Formats: sequence, structure tokens, C-alpha cells
Amino acid sequence: MEKRVLKDENDRVDGVYKVTGKAKYFAEYDLPGITYAALVTSNITRGKITALDTKAAQKAPGVIAVLSHLNKPSTPGYEQEGGSPMKIFYTDKIFYNGQPIAIVVANTFERATHAASLVKATYAKEDFNTNFEKAVVDPKAKKLQGQPDYKRGIENAYQTAEVKIEAKYHLPIETHNPMELAGIIADWRANDQLTVYAKTQGVKSTQGTIANVFKIPTENIQVNSEFVGGGFGMGLRTWPMEIATIMASKHIGKPVKLVITRMQMFTMVGNRPAAIQTVGLGANKDGTLTGITHRAFGETSRYENFTEGLVNMAKFMYQCDNVNTQYTVVPVDLGVPIWMRGPGEATGAFALESAIDEMAHALNMDPLEFRTKNDPEKDQQRNKPFSDKNIKEAYRVGAQKIGWHERKNEPGALANGQWKTGFGVSVGVFNANRGRATVKGILKADGTLVLQSATSDIGPGTGTGMTLIASKILNMPGDKIRFELGDSSLPPAPSQGGSATLSTVGSAVNDVCVALKATVAELAANSNMDATSNFVDVLKKNNLPAIEVTKQSQAGKEREDYSLYSFSIHFVKVKVNSLTGVVKVDKIVSVGDSGTIVSPKTARSQMVGGAVGGVGMALTEEAVVDHRFGRYINNNFADYHVPVNADIPEIEVHFINKPDPYINPMGAKGMGEIALIGFSAAVANAVFNATGKRIRTLPITPDKILA
Repeated sequence: MEKRVLKDENDRVDGVYKVTGKAKYFAEYDLPGITYAALVTSNITRGKITALDTKAAQKAPGVIAVLSHLNKPSTPGYEQEGGSPMKIFYTDKIFYNGQPIAIVVANTFERATHAASLVKATYAKEDFNTNFEKAVVDPKAKKLQGQPDYKRGIENAYQTAEVKIEAKYHLPIETHNPMELAGIIADWRANDQLTVYAKTQGVKSTQGTIANVFKIPTENIQVNSEFVGGGFGMGLRTWPMEIATIMASKHIGKPVKLVITRMQMFTMVGNRPAAIQTVGLGANKDGTLTGITHRAFGETSRYENFTEGLVNMAKFMYQCDNVNTQYTVVPVDLGVPIWMRGPGEATGAFALESAIDEMAHALNMDPLEFRTKNDPEKDQQRNKPFSDKNIKEAYRVGAQKIGWHERKNEPGALANGQWKTGFGVSVGVFNANRGRATVKGILKADGTLVLQSATSDIGPGTGTGMTLIASKILNMPGDKIRFELGDSSLPPAPSQGGSATLSTVGSAVNDVCVALKATVAELAANSNMDATSNFVDVLKKNNLPAIEVTKQSQAGKEREDYSLYSFSIHFVKVKVNSLTGVVKVDKIVSVGDSGTIVSPKTARSQMVGGAVGGVGMALTEEAVVDHRFGRYINNNFADYHVPVNADIPEIEVHFINKPDPYINPMGAKGMGEIALIGFSAAVANAVFNATGKRIRTLPITPDKILA
């Protein structure tokens, strides 16, 4: 990047690039001799390809190649036995509607798209089922254990409690719909040298996957992904259509670009899977929880099993001696799901936090008072103290900011004409992860610092956070620091996911900067210079153009001694029209308890983004499948409703901002997931407070309010 000029130390280091169009995303690279690809997809849901006619496509103007299972190039990794990811073009089997069955390469995008429409497939169809809810209740349907059953104390103790509730909650499929479409540019050259420009949340993981599939050395593979236009989780794996593009480049010896369509985004890059959950809660009349049971069914594909943390939160979030959970996955004939922001926990929190609200109502208690009463002092699941936890303070901050004192415990008590007002609250929690990463620091005699790591930035402001960590330690202005990322040739770092990047890579940045500072001090001492001498003067005195330090950093034994989590509290005020059933979110207050806030501006942006996603999850988003054909019928931005500006009210974000003393040198914990986890329940709980209608199936639409 060019030199950045920051108005203040909170500005994004890449902000000007993004708003002026200088930021270059994968599809914007134009390599010499580049060609264009389009995919041919199955229009049946299950069966086999009996014939594939590609003659017309091959004769179409500008077409260079048509690849399918009939003429696939050698891919050694796919020829090994076993392995569940779909091995594209290595079988004539159809596993879902929209599965890629061929790739067409031409000299223009338009010619590739036209030629793809000329490929004709003949199939032997088989019976299929894409109806998850039908599969859940079908005793003959295949079901798999999502994770081992968990039991603490007495199983189903809620059933004998003084006060009990039991409810079932339904969530539909949600799809990743960032503005940037998925795809890849692959450039396979002589001697098995490969360069790719990819939409990925992990350049090193993409490099490793490609090396494993094509059996070439990782050092032969260069992966570039400096800017990502929204990941949401879809960029956490290398998809079959990306492998197909690399195959095509290898086959024709030219670079090939593939950008899939918005329709294909619904079938080729995963989704948040549908889920059905039953939560049973038991309590004494004084509000003490005596039993929690959380049973969940999650959707997966037939060809690859996908699981996530659906029932994790129920095991430790509330003080209760009797807890049991069960998680079952049910295969259907759809594409495999993938982690989506707040993976598993966002789905599970909707059920658990709605049920907590239902129990508070059954006890005639304020739901905030009920949560506070049952807030645990330690993690009962792991039998360890929390490393740091300030939920009660977060409750107080959020309640004051939302105006919780205005809330009435009786549903529907606040009304202004046909508009009824309600308040809701919920909790979000996610494991505070820290992985292993390596960072190189180059401190130069021209007064600048370059930091390098093969991490990613899918939007949270990774470069900004790392710059601020370095700036604080070395007492350098931010515009003198450059953080280089998104390049597989840089020192290794894990994929950006699970709210772990700042903790993981930031720790390595910290260690590098501490080491650089110590090296400068040592050089100054050896040169009889004052300990407070400027590093530029020290380097010049020692005739050094630069000094380099590389450090690997990883978690220690803190996880053996403490339970590490990030927490959030979401408060929502809604207005519901009693005549039309329209729900308007009137105000949002989200409070983050995630340790030290390294970059306040980008941290707030994370929480705001999570709230926006939460509004979509609660009120608008639902991928609809026509089960007669196994096809999505709202696979576009017109019919799959994501929130727009008019749907989003005033959002207040507050942070407890107390360092976690154990997790890392900065005391900082991730917040990308907790920004969304639990939010949809806060909306549903607010709707109940406004109307007395308990909506347990998302999204909350007017027909459900009026039913």
C-alpha cells in the first residue's frame, strides 16, 4: 500500500483505499492472457449423469475448453481413497440441485456464459428429500450424532421443577450474501508453479488445500488475498468450484478467472444450516434454575457431515447443577453447510435465550433480574474459574442506556395508538480463542516499521488493530507503520475465523515489537547512547539500514487453569403495529465484554455489523427451497431479504474495556462472533414484551404476529 495518513489513531489504515476504490479485490486482477470460466450446474437434485453433450459448447465462439468428469485432468489428491469433501468431476453422481458438473473456459466472460448454456446433461433421477423438518421426524431418515451427549447432574431435571417451561424453536437456512461474489483466479505455469488470487479467509489454508489436492509443494503455490469483500465464514474453506478453476488453468496453461453468480452463491459456498431445537427449563419459585435440557437437530448434506457448536452455550452460561444436551445432525439433499458468523452458538442462543425469557415470564420476574440471579461465578462445565467476566456490569450499562426502567413486565402494556412498544434482552458468548502465528518486524532507519504475517482481513480491521498494538509499544505514529497481510509467502498465521485474529496475530506483533525495542536499547547501550535515543539515531549510529525480528507466538497453559470467553449483552427496543404486524426495531444497545479494546472505532464497527446481521436473522432472512424440485426459489437479492438502511435504527455500542489478565499480552479477546450471537433472541423477546405473541420460528414476519 501507499503511505497512509491517519486523521487520528483510530482510523482504518486501509479506509481511504476502500472508499476510493483503490483496494483491489481478487476479481479485479487482470493477468496477461487471462481467460474466463462459467459453470454448468445440475438441474436435478439426486441421481447420476448418464450423458453429457458438450459438442455445441466446444464449437461456440471463443471457447477454449470444457471440462467435466469425462475428461478431467489428473488430480492426484482426488484419486486417493476416502475423504468427505466433494471431489469435483470425479464422479457422475449428483448430490444436490446446482452441483457443478462442468466448467467452460472462453476468451471472454460472455462467451463462457453462453457456451455453458449449451451443455446438455441427461440424468437417471433418484428419489430425494430437501425438507429438513420432514427428515427430522421421519424414523427412517438417516441421523448422526453431532457431538457427544452431555450430562451434569440429573437428566431432564426440569420436568420435576416447581416451575417449568418447554418450547421448540425453528430456524431456517440463512445464506452468506456479501456484496463480493465468490470465485478465484488461477494461473498454473510451467514446472507446476501456481499463483492464485482468491476470496479466502486464510491464504495459508488455501495454499495447503491446493497442495494436498494437486500434490505439489506448498512453496510452488502463491495465494494472494489482501482484500476480502465480506467473508461471513464462506471463505473458511477452498470450495470445489475453486479446485475446478485450478484444474482448468492447469489444462489450458493460461490464467482462468471464475466469479460465480448470485444464484450460485446459494448452492456453492455453504450456509447457516436449518435447525430445530427444544429447550426445557426448570426453576424454583424464587427464580433459581434447577434444570436445563437443550436438544437440537441441525441440517447437513448427504455427501459431507457438518457440525457446529449448537448446544455449547447451555452447558455453562447459567448456574445450574442439572444440565443435559443432545445434538443430532440430519442429512438432506442440499449442498454442505459451513460456519456462518456466530457459528452454531448464534443458532443455539436464539433457542436458549428465548427460553430464558419465557421462564422469566412464567416466574413473573424481570428477565434481567432472572439472568443476574442465575449468573455463574465459575464455569460448571469445565469446573474452572472464568479468566475474566463482567456480565453484571454489562447488564447495568446496557439497561441504563436502553431505558430498561420504562419496560413493563406485562406484555402489551406500552402502547401509542396502534403501535405497541417492547423491550428485550439477550446474552451472547463465544470461546475466546488464541492460536499460533508468526510475525516478522522490520524496523528501518528511515523511521518506518514493516510488519508481515500471512493473516487475512475480511473486514474487521486487522491491519488497523496490529498497527495500534505496534504504535503503543514502540511509541511510533501509526502512519509510520505498515502491516502486510493476505500473502501466503509471509510468515504463517491461521485463517480469520472464530474471533481469534487479534488475540493470535496481535500477540505475535506484541512480541516482535517488544523484541525490537529491546534490540534498539541494546544497540544504544553498546554505542554509549542514551537509553531514550530515537531508534533512527541508534540505527544510523550503528550503520544499520534496518533490524529484523521474527517471532512465533501461541497460547500457554492459561486454558488449563481458566475458562476463557467473550461476552455480549444485547438490548433491543421494538415497536409493533397491531394492525399490520410490522416490527420496527426502534433502538439497539449492545455491550461488549471482551477484554481490552485495542481499536475502539473498528471494535464498534464489529458490534454494529453484528447487530445489523442480527436484525436480518430475526426479521428478514430465510432461504426458501421448493421441495418438489430441491431448488432455492429466492436465490437473489430481490427475494432473499437482507436488512437495508431503513431497517436499522440508532445503535449504541459500549465496552466494559477491562483487560483479561490471562489470554494474551494485550488482555484483548475477540468480538466478531459475540456481536451477533444472541441478538435475534433479544428481538423476539422484545416482540413478546410488546405483543404477548411468542414467536419461536424465525424470521419474525407480520403473518406470524397476526396469526
